[in-house]
Amino acid sequence: MTTGRLVPTPGQTIGPFYGYALPYERGDQLAGPHHPRAVRLHGTVYDGAGDPIPDALLEIWQADEDGTVPRAPGSLRRDGWTFTGFGRAAVDNAGDYTFTTVNPGPTEEGAAPFIAVTLFARGLLNRLFTRIYLPENSVALESDPLLASIPADRRPTLIAEREPDGGLRFDIRLQGDGETVFLAFPGIDR
Repeated sequence: MTTGRLVPTPGQTIGPFYGYALPYERGDQLAGPHHPRAVRLHGTVYDGAGDPIPDALLEIWQADEDGTVPRAPGSLRRDGWTFTGFGRAAVDNAGDYTFTTVNPGPTEEGAAPFIAVTLFARGLLNRLFTRIYLPENSVALESDPLLASIPADRRPTLIAEREPDGGLRFDIRLQGDGETVFLAFPGIDR
């Protein structure tokens, strides 16, 4: 009989392993800072009490400025020029994240441009999915099938704020007041 305290193994814990195991060099730069239309996408990830989460990781996927879904290789080895549409960034100790990207274009005529987001964090057994919509085209936002399926008072949690410098701010709230709408996809366990 063991009298000492048993220590959990990594298979019995939920991180925080994301912050050092998955980020890679320039993973947060979908577009290089030299790109003439580069924008900063940033925000903070909050828990249900409204406190920043210091060890989350976000992945984003998006179309390019013309609405074309990139098929170029290089997502994990950045060359500084090729837009691959994929990025990964860990939050800092204050729960803040930043990406350098471009404004995505609509993938079809009249569609609302968006950025797909996956969130990994301590305490989450499975990743969470959401979207970031651009705020400018109210007609496209009103006719978007996904937004239309969400109660009107919850839709703003999926729409970024445009900042005076052209950047986008998008905070993610896991629970509580202003909880971000998270999505479920068929065939993906949550």
